[in-house]
Amino acid sequence: MMTPRVAAIHDMSGFGRCSLTVAIPILSAMGIQCCPLPTAFLSTHTGGFEGFTFLDMTDEMPKVSTHWKQLGLSFQALYSGFLGSERQIGIVEDFIRDFRAPGTVVVVDPVMGDHGRVYQTYTPAMCAGTAHLAAQADVITPNLTEAALLLDIPYEDLPTGEAGCREIVERLSLDGKRSVVLTGASAEEGETGAVCYDASTGRVEVVETQRVPREFHGTGDVFASVLTGALVQGASLTEAARAAVDFVRLCAERTAAEGLPMREGVDFEPLLGTLTTWANRG
Repeated sequence: MMTPRVAAIHDMSGFGRCSLTVAIPILSAMGIQCCPLPTAFLSTHTGGFEGFTFLDMTDEMPKVSTHWKQLGLSFQALYSGFLGSERQIGIVEDFIRDFRAPGTVVVVDPVMGDHGRVYQTYTPAMCAGTAHLAAQADVITPNLTEAALLLDIPYEDLPTGEAGCREIVERLSLDGKRSVVLTGASAEEGETGAVCYDASTGRVEVVETQRVPREFHGTGDVFASVLTGALVQGASLTEAARAAVDFVRLCAERTAAEGLPMREGVDFEPLLGTLTTWANRG
């Protein structure tokens, strides 16, 4: 069988373990060809670093898309994350229309902010456009901050607890039209994980693990990349979320034990071998 292929529409940060430098090795370890479509190149990611460079790839993206169409490429998943400009939102929407096919899963990680704050490169217009883009997805993977932005409510007004998380994912499902994986959510003290609404079943499931008492940049990208890879390899939404939750925990445990600074992301590379069992599942 042909190796499955994913188009990954993300930025590339030269240092800091996030976006494409996370997605490419994770998807590869899971037996998937990752075809990157960079939205920007940064010297580092934007969290915890000052003076980072930012090269906007907006003008290049339609050229890449056109060439891929000429080559007749097809993808088992289209997976988008951090966007570098407002105009890129329309470009990604066009890409989805051009490359979506029966059986293609469209995963949108609506990267906009965290801890109640919007990322410094995201404008209100970009946040509104990201919500419009997310409406085209089969699966979205927001954190709580991004959930508030998608619902257009203040972060402080989000419902809380397990019942609140269940309400959030159901509201984000667009009346059951798309699946939702709410990341960084927990139903119990000392636990963390994801709350999943599966559009194929209409069920809400909570997937949790023990919380590592440290925070690291890039864990959302690690999570969404594992989730996407598992979905491409035939997992159910809950199975994919479980794989992502468990891998992020392993990475966080290792990184915390090493005492690495938060801004360096998680030390996931030595753990990629644990993902190779997915390579023969599809």
